[in-house]
Amino acid sequence: MKARIALIVLVIAALTLPLAAINAQDQVELRITWYDDGNESQVLREQLDAFEAENPDIKVVVDVVPYQSILENLPLQLGAGEGPDMARVTDLGGLSQYYLDLTPYLQDPAYWEENFGPYLQWLRPIGETEGIYGIQNQLTVTGPYINRTLYDQAGVAVPWDEKDDVTWEEFAASCKNVADTLGTGDIFGLAMDRSGHRFAGMAISYGAQFFDENGYPTVTDEGFRKAAELLVQWHEDGTMLYDIWAATPGYAAANEEFANGRLACYMSGSWQVQQFSNTIGDAFDWQVVPFPCGDSSCTGMPGGAALVAIAGTEHPEEVGRVMDYLASEDVLREFHAKTLFVPAHAGIAASGVEFETDLDLAKDALNVWSSDVAKIDPVAFELQGYPQNRIVLDSIRDRLAQAIVGELSLDDAIQRIQEDIDTGLAELEQ
Repeated sequence: MKARIALIVLVIAALTLPLAAINAQDQVELRITWYDDGNESQVLREQLDAFEAENPDIKVVVDVVPYQSILENLPLQLGAGEGPDMARVTDLGGLSQYYLDLTPYLQDPAYWEENFGPYLQWLRPIGETEGIYGIQNQLTVTGPYINRTLYDQAGVAVPWDEKDDVTWEEFAASCKNVADTLGTGDIFGLAMDRSGHRFAGMAISYGAQFFDENGYPTVTDEGFRKAAELLVQWHEDGTMLYDIWAATPGYAAANEEFANGRLACYMSGSWQVQQFSNTIGDAFDWQVVPFPCGDSSCTGMPGGAALVAIAGTEHPEEVGRVMDYLASEDVLREFHAKTLFVPAHAGIAASGVEFETDLDLAKDALNVWSSDVAKIDPVAFELQGYPQNRIVLDSIRDRLAQAIVGELSLDDAIQRIQEDIDTGLAELEQ
């Protein structure tokens, strides 16, 4: 009897092994190159686990890399034809030549057009007015944070407590006043991420147009110059933390200095909310304040990250299925709720998101970011949507840093920025 049972078991095993092998062979593996600002990859992995349970023929591997790798290594991989099937990118238009048009592989392209319409253009190659290349699953807005606890300790009024519109000069002066009043030597007034993108919002608020009448990028107007003069001046007079722009090549952030309570003010953006919820919590009162104003407007820069499909994928239909799932309203709403990101999805933005945090400081910050989106200057949207904005913004970052440390005069720095733009665009045309 036992021998007969054993024989039956062996027969069943022999029959199921080939089937398992066939299923394993039929399963498609897709890879996503991803970076984190906070807990995004964890949330994404949970959602992909649910997708895989419903779609056993697809396995999705998420390769989490440093943000610098997205900026530097991913373009090289894509250029060599060795990229992933999907990637999370912030150089939205700059890498568009490598994107796959998902339109033929989506169940309902009209849903995408209706809900992501204004942001789909950010991902399209120059001259293209159609095509769906990815999901704008993180809308970001640049703007300032303050350490209200330091303001209270210094007895300095937060300018927005006294009036609605506060100039950049008034804001910066209040930051320096906090640091000078406390006088501990390890508290600094203001820091700005070493990023042309962060600076651009300030420049536009002073009237920088960034494009001439023919749509060609330029940085030679008085609005750009005035903002650049202030940036250099604030590093010279001690208003701004010197090391961020002066001592670090490439992109640099001051999020750790702010989280450690060393900054009265920090010019960064909405993507820091998730991180500050974890690194600061309620250790001190941190707050997002509205856009400071220049002579022209009160604006920050829009931006964010998109999950894009890569044209080199061998499995476009499966990529389309993954994208459809991640872009669906319920799944994307959950993603925003858990990551504390401002939504770029029209339906979700209209109905709102119940952000999953018990920290009132984070909820208040997200409310400010959400309301500030309506104030963004049209020039800021134009610059963000310009496919070659990386050429412009990276040169602004590097040349203004040279002016700050005294390697270039401000006049020379602005001239070099324009030359970098001209050279970079000319090389693309060759």
